[in-house]
Amino acid sequence: MYRTVIKTLRGAGRALRRRTGVFIATAAGVLTLELLLPPALLSIARKPVDYFAFNAWLAELPAYLFSSDVPLRRKLEFLPNLALFWFSADSPYGGVDWGLAVTVSNLLRFVLLAALFGLYFALVVQSRALPIAAGGMARLSRGGGALGALASTLGISSGGCTVMGCGVPVLPVIGLAFAGLTSGTLVLMAQLSRIGTLLVFLAVTLGVILLAWRTGSAPAVDGSTAGLRSAPSS
Repeated sequence: MYRTVIKTLRGAGRALRRRTGVFIATAAGVLTLELLLPPALLSIARKPVDYFAFNAWLAELPAYLFSSDVPLRRKLEFLPNLALFWFSADSPYGGVDWGLAVTVSNLLRFVLLAALFGLYFALVVQSRALPIAAGGMARLSRGGGALGALASTLGISSGGCTVMGCGVPVLPVIGLAFAGLTSGTLVLMAQLSRIGTLLVFLAVTLGVILLAWRTGSAPAVDGSTAGLRSAPSS
């Protein structure tokens, strides 16, 4: 078990060192999608976004966190649900047509998922550079990872009520694109969102562990050496 963990960590470390650009580009791309695609989808399906703002109270956050007058338990309960910024669109009949806020817990979840996808794709590229005999997978597809990232952005991991007027604790953003849904349907979508988010995390994490173990079990070779070793000798 210990050796398996060491091999897995070694494989992840190799991928991060040698495919840093892939990791950063993928993580940044997924994080950007998670932040911008939901309001873009709502703008197309409902009404164009016309307001964006950061929470003005954030300037008071350090004083709140270090305050001795507020119990630690209350701080821990408050911080995850603190809205950092939000998008919204005014209704032509007054009020808000839709609104989407990103809380501390949302942002942490987005960053973690983006990092997992970044590591997954870095491991895919690193594995392709290895000889087949050394544990490489020359035809390993990246389509599943890309599809998972898109699915998580279009409503599985992009939840949160955090959405004005939706009436349920967590709602996938894609559910807001359809007006007139019953409360029962919204609650069902909220439950599916939680389950879907967990499944995405588990699937990507398992993929990362498997690829990291295979890569860590292979000899430490770079891409050029791998190409030479995989070529037939003359």
